[in-house]
Amino acid sequence: MACDLILVLDEPSPRVVQPLLRALSGEIRWVKIGLQMFTACGPDCVREIADQGFKVFLDLKLHDIPNTVGHAVESAARLPIHMLTLHTCGGAEMMRRAVAAQQATRPDLLLLGVTVLTSMGTADLNAVGVPGAPEDQVLRLAQLATGAGLAGLVCSPLEIAPLRAVLPASTQLITPGIRPSGAKADDQTRVLTPAQAAAAGANFLVVGRPISQAADPAAAARSILAEIAGRGTAP
Repeated sequence: MACDLILVLDEPSPRVVQPLLRALSGEIRWVKIGLQMFTACGPDCVREIADQGFKVFLDLKLHDIPNTVGHAVESAARLPIHMLTLHTCGGAEMMRRAVAAQQATRPDLLLLGVTVLTSMGTADLNAVGVPGAPEDQVLRLAQLATGAGLAGLVCSPLEIAPLRAVLPASTQLITPGIRPSGAKADDQTRVLTPAQAAAAGANFLVVGRPISQAADPAAAARSILAEIAGRGTAP
């Protein structure tokens, strides 16, 4: 199964990441813009980065009443993006409205459901009233999401194999919580290496600090891509 790499842009402005993007031009095709940059700069940051030839994964994790989320998807789908996230815990009707809006506005946009954040463990879920382990909640929400028409999911790499066992084979799995061997886990609690996640069946791996904070970001990206491809560590 083919697996690609997505770079996280954890900065407040496209200008801050320009040196990084220049260094990675030709190495990485995908970047993820999240709440920090989008809140600071709005749609302009998406257009600016897309104009440089990168495919944009807009990670807003939409979560509201069905009507509001549907209209938000319509608005976001008019931007030059290729992926967009929403929270599956918003329920089946919210997801169905989001899918209907996506299909009517941008049929080629990959709408992704976020199950359980990779920063959350069992104790965190229990504290907000969700019994059981994260894996149980992930499976429950994933099946609800695919039943509502979502074509992809964001999940911990530890849940890839269980999801592959129960979901349609066409479901795209996008996995944060990726850490190369020897890298710090930072604020992620459920992690795998790039090779492990690719072997488990991930379609995309989301990586931030192991690349962006590396002494040589391009070399770090090449090393991860080589590991995904099964070639070990790139020179």
